[in-house]
Amino acid sequence: MDRIDEESQTPAPPVTFTGRKTLVAAAVAVVLIAGALLIRPARTDDDARPPEPSERAASAVGMGAPAAAVDVTALVADREKWLAAHPDDDASWAVLGSAYLEQARRTAESGWYPKAEKALKRSLELRPAEKGNFDAMTGMGALANARRDFGTARKWGELVRAQAPKRWGAYPVLVDAYTGLGDYKGAQKAMELLLDMRPGLAAYVRASQVYRDRGWREDAVVAMEHAAGAAKTPAEKAYALFRLGELSWERGDPAEALRQYEGALRTDPAQAEALGGRARALAALGRGGEAVRDYRMALGRSAMPQLARELGELLEALGRPQEARTQYEALTTMVARDTTNGVDDAVLLGLYEADHGDAVAAVRRLSQEWSRHKSVQVADALGWALHQSGDDAAALEYAKKATEPGLRSADFAYHRALIEQGLGDEEAARRHLQEAMRTNPHFSPLRGPLAKQALTSIAQPAPGPPRAVPAARGCRACPARARSPRTGP
Repeated sequence: MDRIDEESQTPAPPVTFTGRKTLVAAAVAVVLIAGALLIRPARTDDDARPPEPSERAASAVGMGAPAAAVDVTALVADREKWLAAHPDDDASWAVLGSAYLEQARRTAESGWYPKAEKALKRSLELRPAEKGNFDAMTGMGALANARRDFGTARKWGELVRAQAPKRWGAYPVLVDAYTGLGDYKGAQKAMELLLDMRPGLAAYVRASQVYRDRGWREDAVVAMEHAAGAAKTPAEKAYALFRLGELSWERGDPAEALRQYEGALRTDPAQAEALGGRARALAALGRGGEAVRDYRMALGRSAMPQLARELGELLEALGRPQEARTQYEALTTMVARDTTNGVDDAVLLGLYEADHGDAVAAVRRLSQEWSRHKSVQVADALGWALHQSGDDAAALEYAKKATEPGLRSADFAYHRALIEQGLGDEEAARRHLQEAMRTNPHFSPLRGPLAKQALTSIAQPAPGPPRAVPAARGCRACPARARSPRTGP
């Protein structure tokens, strides 16, 4: 036993090869490698080359994430060419429909929506919904949301969820649909399920949206910061930075908003939304000439009606009414184009009509919209149109529906204040004007100065002890209620 132990501890002599043995070993190795290659052909994932633009876009579209303009264009060309030779490929029709939808988002050109609908419906003809064509069904839901047809979007999302409850792609559609319908509890529940299933860019963006709508600003920022951290491409990072800029703007910090918008533009110079955001921030910082320049550049890239309205109001505030009128005419042209392509611009058009056109027509339009979509945005617009048409009693009912769920909006507070002032309730009007100024004193180049004038014109409260203020419900600052989004699985 001792001898065996000694032998086991003795190191083995090194292996040496003569020249002939080396040649033999090399030949054997070549044969083995060649045999392995014959048995197992190379796979696509063995290719170390970076993905092609169309592959990058297909991956982004499949994840519900923004894609670079050049990549989406390449994906559209690739799938159109493929389908010309393979017209019965249902999966490719679904990808093409989603690519068309992303083109619409990138360009704000609603003419892509009918093309997306046609492609997605072709996919569903080849493989119907009852056979589990989830990609096309999810695409139809996303298309309906993009057109602001939230009831249809909800139906598609719930259909996918009923057939495949663990399929995470249905939940971004449901969050957006429930939000548009004014079902904020439903949106929050769908968002939480999405976070549990698939934490990542799409989930964090929806979480930020839900928290913002509830008035939980800090949570909204944290969630969007997580979205920026989860971004895998410049287009995704730029989108998250743009949304962070929007959150900074809404809380009245134009300097921080400008920093975020410029970060988005450095990351993705084609981001027209960020260019429009930068214009808004520059106007708030007193740099009106630069703001007009950026608005015009943004509209040259993406003809968005909202940006046309903002530029028109900025030009009006700068004392350039003829140029403002040109932008308002462009707005109505864009809305007519969108309507032809199935897009619901009722809120934007109703607000424009209430301020610059026919308030009675705005009431009719927005009353119809309220029958379909009971969101805070519709409630605010309808309340304001009623005020502008002279019916403050009815207007207050909708202003309360807009301001009480939690979203902190300077525009909403300003609208409610002027409605209350019209009803003779100066104390409530003062309170909501002060809220508008605290939330974002730069909220509009037209309405911001008017809000300051209105606040100055209202008499100060009578001397004496302050009235008791009821405790706020749902305090987000309380440590026991504090919550931040999850950062990983």
